[in-house]
Amino acid sequence: MKMNNGLIRTLACLVGLVLSANVLAESSYKINPGDILRVDVWNEESLTREIAVQPDGYISFPLAGSIKVGGNTSPAAEAAIAEALGKYLKDTPTVTVAVQQLLGNKIYVLGKVNRPGEYPINRPTDVMQALAMGGGLNAFAAENSINVLRRISTGEQIAIPFEYAEVKSGDELQTNIVLQSGDIVVVP
Repeated sequence: MKMNNGLIRTLACLVGLVLSANVLAESSYKINPGDILRVDVWNEESLTREIAVQPDGYISFPLAGSIKVGGNTSPAAEAAIAEALGKYLKDTPTVTVAVQQLLGNKIYVLGKVNRPGEYPINRPTDVMQALAMGGGLNAFAAENSINVLRRISTGEQIAIPFEYAEVKSGDELQTNIVLQSGDIVVVP
């Protein structure tokens, strides 16, 4: 089979876009309570360790004390730890933070699905994928009355409507909401 150069370039561009989106998603991951982090402090092996993020989003780190990392990206957490350690070390340290386990990155699927429950997510996940994780809608589900409950930065909870039938039929695909950690998909 012979492909023309235009088609090959188009396919290569599409593959590049997908890979770029994956890298962007990984670099913008926000640390959650329950996540396990590996913190490396260059030239200070006694400070290198794995540490769990506490329910309030803080970690307790030697010399530095409590540092808020929950809700931050890894680079922001690195900066916060380096700043806190810089008060006690001769030079501002080079800190690397890697998320070892995504134990705090969870969504919840409730209501009239076949397997309601809590589901860990390790990549961008939309409502249709969450419903699939929950085993799909059962026969009594109100497929056009689904809501995604999300807690916003002010602490207020909002409801985002989702019409399953529109997305299922291939229409309105842009309404297939990408979920955030802590979101609850409610199927009445």
